[in-house]
Amino acid sequence: MSEVLQKAREYEQKYSAFIKPEERPVFHLTPRVGWMNDPNGFCVYKDEYHLFYQYHPYNTKWGPMHWGHAVSRDFLRWKDLPAAIGPDTDYDCAGCFSGSAIEMDDGRQLLMYTGVTRQKGEDGVYRDLQTQCLAVGDGVDYEKVAANPVLTGEDVPQGFSVNDFRDPKIFRNPDGSYGCVVGNRTDDGSGALLIYRSEDGFQWKFQSILDRSYNEFGRMWECPDSFRLEGQDVILTSPQDMRALGLEFHSGNCTLALLGQIEDGKFLRDNVQAIDYGLDFYAPQTLETEDGRRIMIAWMQNWDTTGGCPEGAKWFGQMTTPRELTIRDGRLIQNPVRELEAFRGRRVAYKNVAVNEEVSLTGVYGRVLDMTVTVKPGDDKGYERFRIKFAKGSQHYSSVSYRPGASTLRMSRTHAGFNRDFVHERKCRVRNQNGEIKLRILLDRFSAEIFVNDGEQALTMTFYTPQTADGISFECDGQALVSVEKYEIVTAV
Repeated sequence: MSEVLQKAREYEQKYSAFIKPEERPVFHLTPRVGWMNDPNGFCVYKDEYHLFYQYHPYNTKWGPMHWGHAVSRDFLRWKDLPAAIGPDTDYDCAGCFSGSAIEMDDGRQLLMYTGVTRQKGEDGVYRDLQTQCLAVGDGVDYEKVAANPVLTGEDVPQGFSVNDFRDPKIFRNPDGSYGCVVGNRTDDGSGALLIYRSEDGFQWKFQSILDRSYNEFGRMWECPDSFRLEGQDVILTSPQDMRALGLEFHSGNCTLALLGQIEDGKFLRDNVQAIDYGLDFYAPQTLETEDGRRIMIAWMQNWDTTGGCPEGAKWFGQMTTPRELTIRDGRLIQNPVRELEAFRGRRVAYKNVAVNEEVSLTGVYGRVLDMTVTVKPGDDKGYERFRIKFAKGSQHYSSVSYRPGASTLRMSRTHAGFNRDFVHERKCRVRNQNGEIKLRILLDRFSAEIFVNDGEQALTMTFYTPQTADGISFECDGQALVSVEKYEIVTAV
């Protein structure tokens, strides 16, 4: 074990002990200590779900990237393992960036990641040089292979970047060989994805250009994933420097799902959509469970909102609730993993409550819950706006509101107590069902995940309102009939 990795393991072991359980969310993964961003290596290995993540244990801000590591048997209760790899060689001394993992035929676990070094160009500017590297291990300890890096700038096709060449997602091809998709940027400053192939997992060759943005969907496609789902091929990626397109895509760091078919190594698009329409969601990665479900997890944060780290925090960054993916009417659908239902505690329910002003319902409150709210017009006139406030106290609240006339849903944390001027609201267009809408809301101390109409859209955000702000209220401009089913979530099961 290198000195760099040993130091990280000793540090996280010592200082994570100072973080109390009540300082963390209940069922979302956080770093042992310090900083977390992209999920890495989300996979099944030896009957457990493994999740690695971009990790800087020494600070709650981004720094030289290590890989943190945790395992779970149910996607909700995570056990921390020691840091898996660190920036300790000449080819990754500036960071072990994002990547993936897979179980090999001989039982070892193979990690594939981006190694980064800094090089001074002829113009005097320092730039990242990014190569793809491997490590093998037993699920706890890993050794970087002697042949690293296994993909370099010499393996990048002409017209594509050697400086923006990262985040390999490894998979098995139908013939048993290995494949990986890697994010890239073209010479015209546009996102692209490259496919590589290996017979043994260690020697790799360029295969094809899978897809590219042509300056329509962002300037760099990070953190790609590619898989088959219900007869369609699906690509997930996270574009940088995205331009807003209506209410489907927002500006900045965004997420993108492409649905279609892969033919001869090229992707033929049928549909392009956002993955999450909220404020804090980036770099999703998926795995396939043994029972055939496709599960996605993402970093529950956004690069433009990292200034919202609470003062004095010992950790920063969370993962989303893992989500089951399906396809409906040509769109990617996502809902919380069904395992969450096993952690439901006390139930409170109401049926067709008339709401025409702000009201609270007895027993409907809390900061750790799974709540489904169904809204429909209360009379022939309908209503102009319906709003749910949550994490509500005397000075703070967050909210979600629906305007049936415009068919828009808005998420807001404007009043959640942040003292930084970054984006606090976002809205999306939803399917109009004559004023009816169904919202499933997951709260977990510092976050809200909202699933619309059984997963047609999802909106995610973080906030750090005091935990004493646990009220929930419903209000309507006009009259609506509201049904509520709320469960407490208890993970000590």
